[in-house]
Amino acid sequence: MKKVAIQGYKGCFHEQAARLFYSSPLSIVECDTFEGLYDALQEGRAEAAVMAIENTVSGGLLHNFELLRSRDVRVKGEVYIRIEQNLMALPGQKLEDIHQVRTHYMAINQTRPWFEKNAPWIRLTESEDTAKSAAEIARNGEMGVGAVASALAAQIYGLQVLAPGIETYKQNFTRFLVLDDALEVEQEKINKAILCFTLPHKPGSLAQILTILSFYEMNLTRIQSLPIPGHEWHYFFYADIKFSSLERYRQALSAVRPLLEDLQILGEYQASL
Repeated sequence: MKKVAIQGYKGCFHEQAARLFYSSPLSIVECDTFEGLYDALQEGRAEAAVMAIENTVSGGLLHNFELLRSRDVRVKGEVYIRIEQNLMALPGQKLEDIHQVRTHYMAINQTRPWFEKNAPWIRLTESEDTAKSAAEIARNGEMGVGAVASALAAQIYGLQVLAPGIETYKQNFTRFLVLDDALEVEQEKINKAILCFTLPHKPGSLAQILTILSFYEMNLTRIQSLPIPGHEWHYFFYADIKFSSLERYRQALSAVRPLLEDLQILGEYQASL
């Protein structure tokens, strides 16, 4: 089975994304941090990794952009998951039996209005991970305590879903990147790239690059700037680009290279959407 590293615990949304991308059976390697994903790859404990990069509600995970740039593993794919949060507990209980819910702070933020309306007596407590909260409740046999996590977590740890889909925003999606150096992407299927570049510190330099990309019919789906440590008012620019012609994409890169101080291609792959 392919060993895939995830940030979090079995049953979390990272595992859901990994199983959606790979059709073959997987061996999940749990990592406490996103840096741990790269450590697992480097140490040979994992052959691939899946890493969240942005969410439609909370935005981009900025630290993960820096990991993409500084660690030498290319992006080979992406997965979009709709984040459905579920209230779960040990079987045989009702909603009124639950007095505390433990889950990740982001899950609390995504579900707080539901609790205020439907179960205001429940105390919401932050934990390290959604799936880990579910696992601990099952392992310790904790009655009266619930977790908010994925349906996969409920299935893995034998918990009963008391209330499905309690997230406030139903169009809440997270985009995950697939890091897998052994995965070969067919050239004719490549239609998306992630670039990181730096520019001369002068007026109009970014506008000039964007104009050239537009001329070559490159669709800029995301751009993110992050400061370069030790270089005041200098930035790394991270850009997601979609295109219909790989040849035009190569031409666009050739056209902008002379105008850039530095360019890194962080990944070229087939877009999920």
